Amino acid sequence: MRLTFLSLIAIFLTFTSCKNNGATAAQESAEPVSTTEVSWLGMGDVEAKLNQKKKKIIVDVYTPWCGPCKMMDKKTFSDPAIIARMNEDFYPVKFNAEGPDPIQFKGRAYANPGYNPAKARRRNTQHQLSPFFSVRGYPSVIVMDEDLNIIEKVTGYRNPEQFMQLLDKYSS
Repeated sequence: MRLTFLSLIAIFLTFTSCKNNGATAAQESAEPVSTTEVSWLGMGDVEAKLNQKKKKIIVDVYTPWCGPCKMMDKKTFSDPAIIARMNEDFYPVKFNAEGPDPIQFKGRAYANPGYNPAKARRRNTQHQLSPFFSVRGYPSVIVMDEDLNIIEKVTGYRNPEQFMQLLDKYSS
């Protein structure tokens, strides 16, 4: 019994000391890429990320009351292939076009001074940043280049196959 216990401890120590498996320090310190959910950023966070590494940006412009927006979250943005591609090749950003949060973007401050918390799940006033995107409906997906220039706008629900075509078009 004691020999079995000591053998198990020796095996445990062997495995834990070898957990690196030859990974370099750069690989260990690399930012992990989630494969179970899209790693959404806020609109105000994307510029700091671009200073670290240049990537194109995918902005999901939505509202809380939008049925097709919820369907995109449930069906498209939960697809494993979409998750992997977005997290690897893009900075995915969620932007509530009627949300209350103040945002610093391209050197300017944007807010939603008319926001009514009582209407949080219904139509509310438009966020001041919304006109920058000039969307005509929700959901809208905005593709931006590494310099924050809009290069494409897509309005309406996209299933995973349709959305993957958009990602393929702009992947690095």
